[in-house]
Amino acid sequence: MTAFELGIAVVVLLVALALVFAFLNGFHDAANSIATVVSTGVLKPQQAVIWAAVFNVAAMFVFQLEVATTIGTGTVLPEVVDAHVIFGALVAAIFWNVLTWYYGIPSSSSHALIGGLVGAGFAKSGFAALIGSGIVKTLAFIVISPLLGFALGSVLMVVVSRVFFRGTPGRLDRWFRRLQLVSAALYSLGHGGNDAQKSIGLIWLLLIGSGFSLASDPVPGWVVVSCYGAIGLGTLFGGWRIVRTMGQKLTKLKPVGGFCAETGGAVTIFLASALGAPISTTHTITGAIVGVGSVRPRGGVRWGLASVIVWAWILTIPCAALVSAAAWWISSSLF
Repeated sequence: MTAFELGIAVVVLLVALALVFAFLNGFHDAANSIATVVSTGVLKPQQAVIWAAVFNVAAMFVFQLEVATTIGTGTVLPEVVDAHVIFGALVAAIFWNVLTWYYGIPSSSSHALIGGLVGAGFAKSGFAALIGSGIVKTLAFIVISPLLGFALGSVLMVVVSRVFFRGTPGRLDRWFRRLQLVSAALYSLGHGGNDAQKSIGLIWLLLIGSGFSLASDPVPGWVVVSCYGAIGLGTLFGGWRIVRTMGQKLTKLKPVGGFCAETGGAVTIFLASALGAPISTTHTITGAIVGVGSVRPRGGVRWGLASVIVWAWILTIPCAALVSAAAWWISSSLF
């Protein structure tokens, strides 16, 4: 096998690993899209994952590739990236996804990937490898996205409660069961539009770093289609451990609460995607769910569980960075 053929083989294997990450992203984050609509009984679990997966994939026709650009050329300098850096980032992101899924913790696949890129890039070239503006944008939205989701979810819940306070519970339930189908679709659309682009950006970064593409070239169409398809397929399988945490343990939701949480989360994600910010859809919907629960009488939110989730968020990027740096060192040492 020639050096060129070996290079192609490595790229193909890493693209396959990136698609595995995209699949696990959908699998892990399916709870973001379906937890509320399942816990309120609007859709059965299998109906919910099909509904979410369809809109995950449909997002490719709605969103520009702003988030992919941030991941591909806005986090680590493209000239620093090689197969070892990509390998380290993917190993770290996949490890963190599997670990948090096992324990039913709704953590961020996005931040695990970004932490992986930062860790491997730093291990190779130090601080010079990192692009401060892209990392600052990501770090800022770690705080902004759950707070905005919380604010929108709680405000929508208050507004809806005031507007419909004369309505009978049965009638309101029927109306918001229908409306929740729309809000769940919008949230799934935003989830696909933001999260699929992270894998797109990583593969694009790999192609640039391997010399198969230039930073000025558009993202190849096959990358876009395969990543959206992979995340949709992952959503179809659903990470049920996290669904139970999000939709049942954190707070109890009714259709009106599910509608408010999904709508608040969807607005946040659409805004961030337009700005090219690779936010955590997990952080966003968790913030929105807690916002809805906080409007209810005392005890509406299990704050002990919420604090555990927040600690997982805080640890995601540094833990992923450490795992990635170790994977980069092993890969570069052996190969």
